Formats: sequence, C-alpha cells, structure tokens
Amino acid sequence: MSVWRKHNIIAFVSLSIALLVTGCENKNSQCQRLIQVVNEGNALIDQNKGKQAITSLQLSKDLEAINTSLEELKLADPKLKEYQTRFQKVFDSLSQAIAKAAKALATAKSAENSPSGREKLQKARSEIDTALTTVSKTTGKDSDTLMQDLNKYCNQP
Repeated sequence: MSVWRKHNIIAFVSLSIALLVTGCENKNSQCQRLIQVVNEGNALIDQNKGKQAITSLQLSKDLEAINTSLEELKLADPKLKEYQTRFQKVFDSLSQAIAKAAKALATAKSAENSPSGREKLQKARSEIDTALTTVSKTTGKDSDTLMQDLNKYCNQP
C-alpha cells in the first residue's frame, strides 16, 4: 500500500471520528442534560416543602449546588445557554429566599416568651412571609413558564 493511500485512509478515519464525536452532542442531548439538572432542583424543592429551618438551610445549599451544576453544563446551542442562564437566576433567587426564611424561622424558634421575644417573633414571621410570598409569586411563575418554553424549544425539530 502506498504512503499516500495510507495517509488518505488515516485522514478519512480521523475525520469520521471527529464528526461522530461532535455530532453526538446535538440539541436533543443538550436539552436532556439541561432538563435533568433543572428537574433535580425542582425535586429538591418538592421534597422539602414545609420542612424545618435546618432542612431549609440545607435546601438552600442544595439549590446552590444545582446552580453550580447548571453553570458547569457546556451547552453549545445559544438558545439553551439562554435558558441555562435564566434557570440559574431562578434557582439563585429561590436559594436566597429560602435561606432568608430559614434564618428567620430559626430566630422565631429561639424567641423568648416575653414582650421583646414576641416582637422578635412577629418580625421573623413578617420576614418569612415576605421572602416566601415574593418567591412564590415571581420566581415560581417564572420557573413554570421557563420550563414550558424549554420543553417547547426542545421538542421542535
């Protein structure tokens, strides 16, 4: 076999492998990876609804980890990158609000049975309500809409 022919075969095989490797990461697989991380975050929230302050603080940390996982996704599709960024904002907002509510709940639990303790309790209750109401009204709706949009985009040919 001539040297020229060997080089042609090697070049052809190399090109084929390169195309195969880059072709594997298409829009659908990128969508699946993004949706999987988002679903993990949503599952954490669903599992921890109505839990105590300690678990709420842990949920906040877990949501920060989800945010890190989202950040580490290497998405090539520009539209999916946009969804990725928007989901990062959603999980960041949720994490911060849950942490704030958890700290307020811990403060409320440590309040003494006295006028200053009741004042502390009322302030904590107000902080919890504000944090969770804001999140449920804005971030929750944004997340739902964003997930619907992502599913629509991912189901397009």
